[in-house]
Amino acid sequence: MEPISLRTPLALLLISFAVIASVWWWLATPITLVRAPIDPAAKLQCVSYTPFRGAQTPLDPTTQIPVEQIEQDLTDLAKVTDCVRTYSIENGLDQVPGVAAKVGLKVMQGIWLSSNRFKNLQQIAIAVRLAKEYPGVVTSLIVGNEVLLRGEMTATDLAGNIRAVKAAAGNLPVTYADVWEYWVKNREIYDAVDFVTIHILPYWEDIPVKAKYAAAHVDDIRKRMAVTFPGKEILIGETGWPSQGRMREGALPSRTNQARVVSEILDLAKREGFRVNLIEAYDQPWKRKLEGTVGGNWGLFDSIKRQVKYPPGVAITNYPDWKLQMAGGMALSVATFLAAWLTLRRRPWTPRPSAWIAVAISATTAGALLGIAGDKMYYESYGVGGWLHWGALLAAGIAAPLLTAHALIAGRSLPTFLELFGPRDYRGKGVIGAVLAIVLIITTVIAAETALGFTFDPRYRDFPYASLTMAVVPFALLTMLNRPKEGIRPLAESVFAGLLVIAAGYTIYNEGTINWQSDWTCVMYLLLAATLWRARAAQNPG
Repeated sequence: MEPISLRTPLALLLISFAVIASVWWWLATPITLVRAPIDPAAKLQCVSYTPFRGAQTPLDPTTQIPVEQIEQDLTDLAKVTDCVRTYSIENGLDQVPGVAAKVGLKVMQGIWLSSNRFKNLQQIAIAVRLAKEYPGVVTSLIVGNEVLLRGEMTATDLAGNIRAVKAAAGNLPVTYADVWEYWVKNREIYDAVDFVTIHILPYWEDIPVKAKYAAAHVDDIRKRMAVTFPGKEILIGETGWPSQGRMREGALPSRTNQARVVSEILDLAKREGFRVNLIEAYDQPWKRKLEGTVGGNWGLFDSIKRQVKYPPGVAITNYPDWKLQMAGGMALSVATFLAAWLTLRRRPWTPRPSAWIAVAISATTAGALLGIAGDKMYYESYGVGGWLHWGALLAAGIAAPLLTAHALIAGRSLPTFLELFGPRDYRGKGVIGAVLAIVLIITTVIAAETALGFTFDPRYRDFPYASLTMAVVPFALLTMLNRPKEGIRPLAESVFAGLLVIAAGYTIYNEGTINWQSDWTCVMYLLLAATLWRARAAQNPG
């Protein structure tokens, strides 16, 4: 038996390390800002505050936030802002003005209006009482938040509610808050308010705005509104950027983009002298049930540790733990090469150079993306179902390069679904082959489920490009090099392949070509479809 040479795999492993290190060096490059998002020497003017943590949610009417929790939050917020904006008096939020008085914060008190007239009267009565009880703390009343946008009230009824609050509140300024387009559509509201409160969220515009243009977009809309509604102050009641979530066209949620947008808007507000309220103080996990990952990640503070995302003096990067993530990726790369080498020791022949190159590509791809995939799973998994869903895909992405490395060196082809579930004559032999078939099925089913989601209900869904790539690339390479030459084309694989092709085509059309998360995911759908289409199921002899 000829000795096994390690020169080729070692050289490829070193190249894999170099690529993984280069990718993470690029991904972790910090950004430079004109102004720190959180600067103790220049406090924020105002920031939206909702106190819900963990499983707490206003969607459950029994939720009651303890005053101690609000005190902890507002004490921390008083270090970075002079004011908080609230949206309701329910779930314990009626305690905010009293706590704010103790810690030295002003409050823009919100009154939540809906189609329920009885609850509206309750909200108004309590908010007016709080304004009178804390006259130096409550600086204004915001009568309704996006109730016109939600279609829960007519402009005439809203104007009547605003005038009723204004009459009851005395000299306290009264306003209404909504997306800027709805002010333009309902100009009669202008006469009822003391100042105009508009929401400008570049990410959520009908034509999404890229982060680098977000501040200029906010300023442009503000100036247009000032011309449309002369004579009254224009307050930007909500603006900001999400730190996690799916892309919308060219609008990418990320830590660095959030920091950049907030920094540039605050710098603009200082230079041009307008008031701005940022959304929001803390990430709100409960919003993910309504708006997906992106809905729960608009905060300047994280929801779990309650720590500011951008401490002064600390470099801002999308991956603050990049060294650990890079090390994990290199470990997976080593494990992939080791799986191939151990296979070779048990089958001491010289594989084709293409087999080792395929192992290297699989190891490098999975190693470079492991940290990204893990980061996405952490932020995108909501509830037990979410953790199982994305955890299964990530597990498949980790297992695929290891199992295909064995198959590549052993000269085996990618198993078909029939080898697990088909007639006895088609079933494969061996535990490793069965596990590889299970991993392929998990990847295919989740890919099909997400592809259908992007076809029928895409607005809040995350693109699984990282984990999906970790799994699909090794499968494709194995099929390319060790494809069976005989056998029938399995029906299940053909159906999944067709589904993925159709869904990918529609998603590219629907999302646009500048959304690289969508484009990348769709390329993986098409690559998986091609892999499944090339599958052949042969009967076992004897």
